[in-house]
Amino acid sequence: MKSANQVDRTELPLVMDSLIEFLMVTRTDGEGLITYTNHNFLASSNWTPKRILGKSFWQMFSEDEHSQTQAHAIWNRVTNGKSWFGKVEKLTRHGEPYYVQMMAIPVLDAEGKLESCTFLELDITEEVELKEKLQQIAFIDFETGLMSRHKLETLVNEYIHEDRHFSFVYIAIDHYYTLKDLQSYDSESVLVQEFTNRLKRYFQGDPIARIGVSQFVVLTSFGDWFVQGFLEFLKEQPIYVENHSLPLSVSGGIVRFPEDQLSYSHLYKAALAATKNITEQGGGRIASLSAESHKVLNRRSLIDKKMLTALDHNSLQVVYQPQLDIVTGKVLVYEALVRWEDEEIGHIQPDELIPIAEENGLIHAIGAYVLEEAARLAVKLTANKPDIRISVNSSVREFGEASQMKEKLMGILEKTKCPADKLELEITEKFAFQAEQEHAIIQQMKAFEETGIRFILDDFGTGYASFRYMQQLPISKVKIDKVFINSLLTMPKTRQLVEGMILFGKSMGLYVIAEGVETEEQFEALKEMGVDAVQGYYIGAPVKGNEIS
Repeated sequence: MKSANQVDRTELPLVMDSLIEFLMVTRTDGEGLITYTNHNFLASSNWTPKRILGKSFWQMFSEDEHSQTQAHAIWNRVTNGKSWFGKVEKLTRHGEPYYVQMMAIPVLDAEGKLESCTFLELDITEEVELKEKLQQIAFIDFETGLMSRHKLETLVNEYIHEDRHFSFVYIAIDHYYTLKDLQSYDSESVLVQEFTNRLKRYFQGDPIARIGVSQFVVLTSFGDWFVQGFLEFLKEQPIYVENHSLPLSVSGGIVRFPEDQLSYSHLYKAALAATKNITEQGGGRIASLSAESHKVLNRRSLIDKKMLTALDHNSLQVVYQPQLDIVTGKVLVYEALVRWEDEEIGHIQPDELIPIAEENGLIHAIGAYVLEEAARLAVKLTANKPDIRISVNSSVREFGEASQMKEKLMGILEKTKCPADKLELEITEKFAFQAEQEHAIIQQMKAFEETGIRFILDDFGTGYASFRYMQQLPISKVKIDKVFINSLLTMPKTRQLVEGMILFGKSMGLYVIAEGVETEEQFEALKEMGVDAVQGYYIGAPVKGNEIS
């Protein structure tokens, strides 16, 4: 592997030779893992060679939907042997945004498969930041003449202060980057301008804002029926780029003030959530967020708001669910589950709590709290049950900074005097998929494994299926998700699938656990299939640590 401070100019087009001293250069292999960077890239991004080599192309982008969509569009294009050029927002090592003009140049092998890709980038952060500052002052999107996001927020707050009734309509162009890649570079501006013209013509007199590359918001007093008519208007007024009609569709969400939400941030989040729901269903529609979805959104906001107080007041509680080993007939593992009971919100389950904690950054504090409680219980139980272990759910966010996770975990083990082999860390398939793309996380997991900590793949079969991460990650156990156990006895295909997962796990030398077992019939069926352990209310409900004898 080449040094990250040397540039191999022979592999770059000669015409770029004189520009190398100004360009950032990054190279990946055919899987998107970074194999080389030059000094300019390191200086702009604050990465070091040790930390950047082995990371994936996608990790240079923000995790938000827009950035990841753009990253996938770029990668799909180079995988097909085509170059890509355009403006990109990337992240520094510390998570700060910076902007580049990027050219991606693929190299294919003899069979036409992507062998490597070189990315040439010019830092345009100062130019972009200057433009954004000017837009904040002028409240105008320069390219379209529409309101900027900053002006939109100001205007919505004025409407709310005046108690004006209006609909907040979020509209996004479906498959924007695919459409863009089908055209020439200049066509992007044409597409946006033509779409803007149609918005102005249809919503005459209504305030319109451009809040993203292909996202817009309209404030209107008209009802849903009128807003939804924009779809038919687009069909009657197709957009032509380079004499070709674009197969354009949009997705949108409608939220009303004051009937649905009462603040700008809540209006925005609700409209975005409605749009995402429609996009996930295939797009091409504009609809309101359901009353039930509004309740969910309001509940999430309340949980987010009160979570920090819950941590400060020690309102969170850890309970433990037993896991029965089939061969010995003994409970050898207890899974630690975080619980939160709030007078106003009610009972908050881990499935609801953890995703919000990941978004607001409190996952590290919650993870440390649960780990410490689990370690203390493990030490207490070991006196009478030397084979006992406690498993704890882990978030990929906790592993995002290798030194921080290592310091936290080792510190807890030392503080509680808990042997490392008494703890197991459960990871989801999404975690595994992301870990597979980041070499640092894999190395960190292997280092923990060497201390005695075991890793369990939770929710097996529900997410990002990949045989490769089963080989690369130090996983010793897999948990078959309860969604399969629920229909085990009622759907023959589910039974076949579960049998297949058990056989697959055992063929990989893994210990296979079934969770969500609630009846004797499910237990006996799984036992007959050869599962190694079961967990669920049939074995025992979650209990407090002091209730375990």
